[in-house]
Amino acid sequence: MFLEKVTLAVTGASGSGYFLHLLDVLVKSNCQVYLLLSDAARIVLKTEADEQWPEDIETLNTFLEKRFNTKAKQIIVLGRLDWFSVVASGSSAPKKMVICPCSCGTFASIAQGLSKTLIERAADVVMKERGQLIIMPRETPFSTLHLRNLLTLSELGVTIMALAPGFYHRPQSIAELHEFMVARLLDHLQIAHSSKRWCE
Repeated sequence: MFLEKVTLAVTGASGSGYFLHLLDVLVKSNCQVYLLLSDAARIVLKTEADEQWPEDIETLNTFLEKRFNTKAKQIIVLGRLDWFSVVASGSSAPKKMVICPCSCGTFASIAQGLSKTLIERAADVVMKERGQLIIMPRETPFSTLHLRNLLTLSELGVTIMALAPGFYHRPQSIAELHEFMVARLLDHLQIAHSSKRWCE
């Protein structure tokens, strides 16, 4: 029995370390994760974290079970065009979804209601079902168009949580910066955790 079901999407924006830490913490918090991975995200994972993940979905599911020491079916990887998956249906999709990191192109498509990929469709489902969608962009500077798209999403109830960690806890490593943002995210998801946010 899992504590919570969460849809987690990762796109081609920089910041794969945040994603890896978040996935690890969700597993350790006994959440079931429906994982959506864009083609560009695979490239960024390889570039930033030397993570070479299998292309085949079944092989990748087995790989992640070992990589993150999960329970059976705790991480379920879905293909980018798997339109019959649970996350594509309003009657069965998890009520919570996080896109980390979220590219500007992805949030632009979501803001305009375009559902060309499963990531965009899953986000659309969460919004229409009045669930909780959190997007975590990592871009600077934002153009006016980016800001307009973010405003549109915010007005629709989406939480915009930019990947901009604080320094109150005097981090000594990049891992601690990842931990700070993941802790803030888990607070919003109302999932218990032991990550540090302040000097405690």
